[in-house]
Amino acid sequence: MRILFIGDIVGKPGREVVKNILPRVITEENIQFVIANCENAAGGFGLTPKISQEVFSVGVDVITMGNHVWARKEISEIIEQENILRPANFPPEVPGKGWTIIQAGNGIKIGIINLMGRVYMSTLECPFRTADAIIEEISKQTKIIVVDMHAEITSEKVAMGWYLDGKVSAVIGTHTHVPTADERVLPQGTAYITDIGMTGPLDSVIGIKKEIILKKYLTQMPMRFEVANDDLVFAGAVMEIEEKTGKAKSIKRIAKPFEGRIEENKE
Repeated sequence: MRILFIGDIVGKPGREVVKNILPRVITEENIQFVIANCENAAGGFGLTPKISQEVFSVGVDVITMGNHVWARKEISEIIEQENILRPANFPPEVPGKGWTIIQAGNGIKIGIINLMGRVYMSTLECPFRTADAIIEEISKQTKIIVVDMHAEITSEKVAMGWYLDGKVSAVIGTHTHVPTADERVLPQGTAYITDIGMTGPLDSVIGIKKEIILKKYLTQMPMRFEVANDDLVFAGAVMEIEEKTGKAKSIKRIAKPFEGRIEENKE
């Protein structure tokens, strides 16, 4: 089973990159299932129904989110969908779900879990214990389980990788928008990478126009963030998973440049 995980899609530039490059990646890499983190897909913060449909229409099967999941009030219209996840370690009263099982086009069931770290982020339930409970449920139906670990610091993500080694097929780090070069298959068969980076503008400060961020750092004044336009890239990771065991055979980081500039980037 070949699964693609697309790094945090940032604004319209990121969505245009996915629209133009994803079909080619699916063909070149023989991809059978696509997951994408979209917590920044709507103007850099959050997700809307219209944009979720735009993402699904170009080949994404499941959307994961993160700390910006509630940035757009319109999320309430779609948060209960089976193929849109918010972090599972939010309190149980919170709308939406943190995990799902989706059947791929080849008939294989895939479990997807969305978790959020707690260091320098919201104080949520323990992501480690949350993962244990969910894995027990998913394992009743499938051995293929992919985890989006949306967290700020590398040590918390690395710890999750080791904690879940042998329990899930892959632990993929998101949130920091800067790809790491530590992709590997851990000893018990779990594919791991600390962060797969972002799909969006490299000529920026993690997706936002650099002039705005520099002014904010220099003045410490609040600024209205705008997604940058230039030096666009498609970022993610391809995993090959053994269907019978759920063990990872390989993980490969990918970064493909997009030749072009997106003029309108406010949604």
